[in-house]
Amino acid sequence: MLTDVDIKSHSTPPRAPEIESPTASITATAPGQLRVIKRNGTVVPYTDDKISVAMTKAFLAVEGGTAAASSRIHETVAKLTKQISETFKRRMPSGGTIHIEEIQDQVELALMRAGEHKVARDYVIYRNERARLRAQKSQVASNLNVPDVHVVMPDGSKQKLDIERLLTLVTDACEGLDEVDPQAILKEAMRNLYDGVSHEDLNTSLVISARTLVEKEPNYTFATARLLMDKLRGEALRFLGIAQEATQRQMAHYYGPALKAFVQKGVELELISPELLTFDLDLLGQAILPERDNQFTYLGLQTLYDRYFLHSKGVRFELPQVFFMRVAMGLAGSEKDKNERAVEFYRLLSSFDYMSSTPTLFNSGTLRPQLSSCYLTTVPDDLMGIYGAIQDNAMLSKWAGGLGNDWTPVRALGSYIKGTNGKSQGVVPFLKVANDTAVAVNQGGKRKGAVCAYLETWHLDIEEFLELRKNTGDDRRRTHDMNTANWVPDLFMKRVFEDKHWTLFSPCDAPDLHDLYGKAFEERYEEYERKAESGELKLHKKVRAVDLWRKMLGMLFETGHPWITFKDACNLRSPQQHAGVVHSSNLCTEITLNTKANEEIAVCNLGSVNLAQHIENGKLNEAKLRQTVRTAVRMLDNVIDINYYAVPAARASNLRHRPVGLGIMGFQDALYQMRIPYSSQEAVEFADRSMELISYYAIEASSDLAVERGSYSTYEGSLWSKGILPIDSIDLLAQNRGEQYIEQDRSRTLDWDSLRQKVRTQGMRNSNVMAIAPTATIANITGVSQSIEPTYQNLYVKSNLSGEFTVVNPYLVHDLKARGLWDIVMVNDLKYYEGSVQKIDRVPEDLKQLYATAFEVEPRWIVDAASRRQKWIDQAQSLNLYIAGANGKKLDFTYRMAWFRGLKTTYYLRALAATTTEKSTINTGSLNAVSASIDTGAVEAAPVPKACSIDNPDCEACQ
Repeated sequence: MLTDVDIKSHSTPPRAPEIESPTASITATAPGQLRVIKRNGTVVPYTDDKISVAMTKAFLAVEGGTAAASSRIHETVAKLTKQISETFKRRMPSGGTIHIEEIQDQVELALMRAGEHKVARDYVIYRNERARLRAQKSQVASNLNVPDVHVVMPDGSKQKLDIERLLTLVTDACEGLDEVDPQAILKEAMRNLYDGVSHEDLNTSLVISARTLVEKEPNYTFATARLLMDKLRGEALRFLGIAQEATQRQMAHYYGPALKAFVQKGVELELISPELLTFDLDLLGQAILPERDNQFTYLGLQTLYDRYFLHSKGVRFELPQVFFMRVAMGLAGSEKDKNERAVEFYRLLSSFDYMSSTPTLFNSGTLRPQLSSCYLTTVPDDLMGIYGAIQDNAMLSKWAGGLGNDWTPVRALGSYIKGTNGKSQGVVPFLKVANDTAVAVNQGGKRKGAVCAYLETWHLDIEEFLELRKNTGDDRRRTHDMNTANWVPDLFMKRVFEDKHWTLFSPCDAPDLHDLYGKAFEERYEEYERKAESGELKLHKKVRAVDLWRKMLGMLFETGHPWITFKDACNLRSPQQHAGVVHSSNLCTEITLNTKANEEIAVCNLGSVNLAQHIENGKLNEAKLRQTVRTAVRMLDNVIDINYYAVPAARASNLRHRPVGLGIMGFQDALYQMRIPYSSQEAVEFADRSMELISYYAIEASSDLAVERGSYSTYEGSLWSKGILPIDSIDLLAQNRGEQYIEQDRSRTLDWDSLRQKVRTQGMRNSNVMAIAPTATIANITGVSQSIEPTYQNLYVKSNLSGEFTVVNPYLVHDLKARGLWDIVMVNDLKYYEGSVQKIDRVPEDLKQLYATAFEVEPRWIVDAASRRQKWIDQAQSLNLYIAGANGKKLDFTYRMAWFRGLKTTYYLRALAATTTEKSTINTGSLNAVSASIDTGAVEAAPVPKACSIDNPDCEACQ
């Protein structure tokens, strides 16, 4: 085929470029000159460059754009173009007119004579498809009631409504999409037009008309995105001085010039690094694949437009493929063969097989390339250090970093202050200042600042820390905007299991507990307990461990915080335990790196493999996955050297250890494609096997990079250097915790012995290579389920900073349509049951199992799958837990099981009793008011469930 684009399960027909000129018609030509009659009757001068461009694009689509292929294609196209032009000149030496169809006939003939049968075959298929679409457009036009209106253009002039262009735009938007009707969109849009409508409102009318049909057929989300693209193209091309507007087909001609103009304008406006001008912009422009614009869902494209594309004075002048190329160029700047690498990175990003994290997408190629996702700090126990840490928070947050602060060293309430001979107010007042700093510094105006504070469970202020997010009590001792997390030692969990007492200390009296873990922590902690019993330590508090555990779970249920994370699992399985201590995780609980007050601010650089894009014929394509992972690890390693560091300690730490965090998204989509229910042993096995492959390939890629670039500086002494891989480190945890306190599968299927030997021989480029982040936003961009999450609901309204969007599970709709069950009644039933199929009698049992929603998946399946993944990961995973009918017993069992199964961290608790759904209907006047009916004359639709803050912008700092 002429395109490698596959939109979900619906293949887009080949997109060979039109030979017609995208420019305005020219009827006056020189005597003796050849002219071309276009299909709309206008006449333009004959130029062979249009034939050359068309054939080149066709060859590239079939053969790819490798250096070897490009050379052959260039020579072949030049030869064939010359033959075609000479044919017409021989026929009409004195000039004349040629119909566009005659030119295309000659192109086909020339390709066949040259033996280019595959290109010729696909070209014929393409022409036939275009003829079918033209016939469809004619049929649509005959059924339309077109109003007599004029449109106010962006320059203020008025023009008669160009129905021909609207027909082209809408039919192109629906091209290749099953069960999408351009006439339905146009009829609705025509009803909303009036004389003097603005050009922008005309586009908005088309977009709104298309998106109201999403709940009828999910493919309308692609049509809506393509209609939105018309607005984006016009806005960017006008700003860049390329054209007033363009169709998607014309972008085959415009994307190359647009890339060059974009880089030049971006440098001029001081938005883009001048380094991008050193790339071969002509080569990169030729490598752009315009058809990949058609992969976007409406939510994905709108999100990019609102928050990612570069803009000047409110005008977005960055187009989607230019955006991906800009990111790729920014990541390839330090490569020796930077043009080739930029093309490689571009192709991976624009394919949606892998996506960089939000800070990388925001800032790559700019003057301040802050590309890293997460920063972890330890706050020291002195006033200068505390406010220095808060200043670091502000500087890191300004450039879109998510923050994790370890506050355990700060002395507790009532502790003695030697310098003033007074008593401390504890850690809480400083947390209030950190909370307000996060609010004040809102990541450069792009999104809310986000920070998570961590405190160990033995800290004397832990009980007040648990209440920070309560809506009652002294507001001066509350942090309503800050995330919080418990950093829980294994010894505390053992005391909970054994129903023993637990003692709380001030860190100024027990300072070394902060840096100890495993058996060393247990021995020292028990020694402090003996000192407290003897009266040697005055400031302490003894509580029943189970009572404190219950309060932790109670606050988690009531306020969603603090999250529960496990100190010993993070440290005992850390490859870098020889070089320091993991004192906390990050904002989203997936990063586990060493920190040290005033010396080391840990940094992690994230990106995610789109697992759904690697399922072919119901199986995981391992070869494709390996190639994706290898390129992704290279891109992530490049971030470390390119990155802008707002704080020197962050730069020193990142260059010393070079950690990266490769994760996954689209796990639920992959299960749908393989027909595996989330609540099944098969899903747990797939979580295990898929993560084993990613772990193997990521470690292999980092080791191979070490051969090319050298190992990270603290490699010697690490677990890597000892041949201890993440799968092996479970034994270290079990030895310290006790085998009776851990139950974690340790099976494996790959040749790990050879990889151990490779790592010991070659070294590692990166101290850490894996972490599964939430992917809240980049999953929206790529149109898949976020991270490792089960489907929230099969029909709901999603809210984020880009607005509200109706989301329908396309896999469910496809299955219901195949069984003749998708109709207005089913849509209303889904709305009534808040996106669940479980109580809809006519839905078959196999579909009920496959399409069970998050709260219908028993938590044990989520924990089991996470446990299987965790054994392969050197860092952690952002694991949300969903518990329906939550009560104390369920919470207690689930979180004990999480610890028992070897998890390092947990993230949000989604308890159904605590997170209700809000209804949104067309009568509310909300942004995403859905159509009141599916078919004309149908009864009023039930309200659409609105999702709780699954993708709350607070958690988008990682991705």
